[in-house]
Amino acid sequence: MTVTPPRIQDLIASVETARAGLLDDARPAAVERVHARGRLSARERLARLIDADSFREMGALVTPEQDDDGPEASARARTQTPADGVVVGTASIDGRPVVIFSQDFSVHGGSIGKLGSAKTQRALQIAITRGLPLVMVLDGGGHRIQDGQDSRHFAHANGMFHNFARASGWIPMVALMLGAGFAGPTNYAGLADFVVMVHGLSTMGLAGPALVKAATGEDTDNMSLGGADLQVDRVGLADLGVDDEDAAFAAAKRFLSYLPSNARAERPTSSEGAAPNRIDDAILDLVPTSARKVYDVRKVLAMIADPGSMFELKPTFAGNLVTAFARLGGRPVGFIANQPQRLGGMLDANACDKGAHFLALCDAYGLPLVSFIDVPGFSIGSGAERTNLGRRSAKLIFEWGHVSVPRVSVVLRKGYGLGYFAMSGGRSFAADACFAWPTAEICAMSIEGAIDVAFRKEYERAPDPQKRRQEMIYETRTRIGALRAAEGFGVDDVIDPRDTRRRLIEIFAQTQARRPNDHPPKHRSIVPI
Repeated sequence: MTVTPPRIQDLIASVETARAGLLDDARPAAVERVHARGRLSARERLARLIDADSFREMGALVTPEQDDDGPEASARARTQTPADGVVVGTASIDGRPVVIFSQDFSVHGGSIGKLGSAKTQRALQIAITRGLPLVMVLDGGGHRIQDGQDSRHFAHANGMFHNFARASGWIPMVALMLGAGFAGPTNYAGLADFVVMVHGLSTMGLAGPALVKAATGEDTDNMSLGGADLQVDRVGLADLGVDDEDAAFAAAKRFLSYLPSNARAERPTSSEGAAPNRIDDAILDLVPTSARKVYDVRKVLAMIADPGSMFELKPTFAGNLVTAFARLGGRPVGFIANQPQRLGGMLDANACDKGAHFLALCDAYGLPLVSFIDVPGFSIGSGAERTNLGRRSAKLIFEWGHVSVPRVSVVLRKGYGLGYFAMSGGRSFAADACFAWPTAEICAMSIEGAIDVAFRKEYERAPDPQKRRQEMIYETRTRIGALRAAEGFGVDDVIDPRDTRRRLIEIFAQTQARRPNDHPPKHRSIVPI
């Protein structure tokens, strides 16, 4: 019997038919179930995030292994488990190439199967090899239990986390947690540079409620265990909580707009609002001369940055420290600033963790740093010590000692104690420039505290102890001002606040992108835990 070979056109048509069966139009019931949960489908999410017609999918036609074999079994598996639950490919976002994958919750709850895992591993490897940002749209559990309860398979593990560690600091990694994200996806997010959650929709954690109940007996629910209110605002595992998925996509785009595609690429620049103009006189009224009065440092930063360019990271976590991307003269920079509105700008354990991570992020991708200092010191007392503040404060100091990008410090008001060092004040970490505003006060600790600790016996011997105490406070205050700091050359200059923007732009135009490594010939530093 003679078999007529198929025409190439027929073979192409069969492939395209199989591919069409993966799309949302071919799976209306599955997509409707996703919509009923208040979510977009995996492919709808990609369509809203990436540039139109830019997606090039990889592994769309994979099908999990079946007990039986043949075309009919493969077609059935493809229908039941399309793309093995994860859509993977390359695309562009605002014209720039990225590697992206989107978990499909409609396939076994977005769990990670063997081939789905192989696809995400390949996505990460391609991102590393090509030097492209990785964007992860996460909505699903960890390893698929049906595949994992077999040591013949699971004992192999895989190189995903090894490659995450290799990718860290080489390519920007974004994790959009848009649904259930317990187990593996939580670790993906923990290794990412920017994590976004949607309030009322997203969850993260190392185990979901069912596993927690089975293992510990604890009754809980998704949101209590790992919702955005916890992971964004109280724990800080995620950087931003937003109201809906479109806001998450917008945040991802904006985050990437400040960063190069990889650590060796040029920073993106913008000409919009980039002129080094003198700041409006209104800035003079933002920082009170009295150290007892509060103000919002974000208003100060917004006036110094290019108009509309401030993008705050972790705005609802550790609010006593502000960390933000911005632009100066069109070039991306990192701002780190004490926030007097929260704890007086004092540094506690969470603020130190937040600041240390931000410094590493900016240093990895070549963003110069500006430290705006108004710090009364570190948190103290038994409560602070129970947060392991000694180690966690060391992380912030450690990162300042390792950054290689240009850095400038500006003392807005208080520069007290070890907090002054930890914010890169003065000559502590070889700033390319260190300035003070005329409102600055720089000393080892608060004046009142210093008088009470060091001179209590002296003023108590006076005929009027409280009068003498106030006299000593006044005398000390005359010795901690900005002018005296400049007289001793602890700062380079006392500048008019209105000139801050112009001076920063000038300095960063003169500095090299990186400093030579001045560390001894060690293999690595040991990060404080």
